[in-house]
Amino acid sequence: MSDTANNQFINAIKPVRGLGSAKDGTGHFWVQRVTAVALVPLVVVFALCVISITGADYEEARDFLGSPVVAAIGALLMIAGFWHLKLGMQVVIEDYIHGWLKLPALLLNTFGCIALGLACLIALAAIAFGG
Repeated sequence: MSDTANNQFINAIKPVRGLGSAKDGTGHFWVQRVTAVALVPLVVVFALCVISITGADYEEARDFLGSPVVAAIGALLMIAGFWHLKLGMQVVIEDYIHGWLKLPALLLNTFGCIALGLACLIALAAIAFGG
């Protein structure tokens, strides 16, 4: 086999073995940046909402947090936040964990973020819908 053919084979098999570019880095980079930009106003608005109910009693605070606009902001915050968390932790795991621990760590990251995100959304829905 010629040297050129051998290099083509090595380059073609790198993504399969996880040793080369999977051509997914740019999309991952942009999604992480978009979620970061989306989180800035969501966190500010949600923090202002929480600050505005300082000193309110339980029922007042629950009614305010259960209002459609505040609940929607909270839901968007949870979705963007946990998606951003998942992407950031994925990069850390891929860069610093090697060997047999890598796959379980990636799976735990994905399913952990989904589970925590769903728990937050269910709690928010329970507040919003009076459950």
